[in-house]
Amino acid sequence: MATHVSSDGGGYTRAGRAGGAVIAAWLAHLYTASGAVLAFLAARSVIESDYRSAFLWLALQIVVDATDGVLARAVQVSRHLPWFNGAKLDDVIDYLTYVFVPALIVWRAPLVPDAWIVPVASAMLLSSAYGFNRDDAKTADHFFTGFPSYWNIVVLYLLLGGFQPGTNAAILLTLAVMVFAPIRFVYPSRTPVWRLPTNLLGALWGITVLAMLWQYPSVPRALFWSSLFFPIYYGALSLVLHVRRADIA
Repeated sequence: MATHVSSDGGGYTRAGRAGGAVIAAWLAHLYTASGAVLAFLAARSVIESDYRSAFLWLALQIVVDATDGVLARAVQVSRHLPWFNGAKLDDVIDYLTYVFVPALIVWRAPLVPDAWIVPVASAMLLSSAYGFNRDDAKTADHFFTGFPSYWNIVVLYLLLGGFQPGTNAAILLTLAVMVFAPIRFVYPSRTPVWRLPTNLLGALWGITVLAMLWQYPSVPRALFWSSLFFPIYYGALSLVLHVRRADIA
């Protein structure tokens, strides 16, 4: 007697795999979206004048931001959820954590003269709103166009540096103008040039920043100034690659 074998078994297996892939894609997007919760927790800490906690929440978001793209590509989110825009979600989270929360710190700390709080915060918010929505904000060869709205890092250094409020205002306004500058800045986690040394130096710098936050508000000046090694490296690398790219073009 012949044994009947159901032809549906393979279909069920494929359906199960497809369903698992979709769940994995949603979990990847949820990982990215968790940044909104981290932004809320950071904002709450700012309002409570607990700047150390605020920056620790923002630091955790940087970890999420640096790893969510790798996860999204690994589970092929664009293939399994083609109608859901993960890049737009990422931009929303980035605007909250890289721009809006730092602007709150400028207001709450306060880091600039009282009369300049609204103009400076507005310059940060509006320039970055423009920067985030230009088509070439992130180029195909993995550069940012204009100052890439690293306001969280800038505000951290202004807070730890203890500079004069007028100096802080001048720095923030200058960087707001640089958002519009046609200068390419390195995309650290995806740069095709010097990616390994850049990420290794970035990791070392991250440890240094955590050490400063741990000691805040009594940060040793030697530690503060030595921590600038990575921002200086990043700026120099971006400028060199920008000039090289312009020469090739």
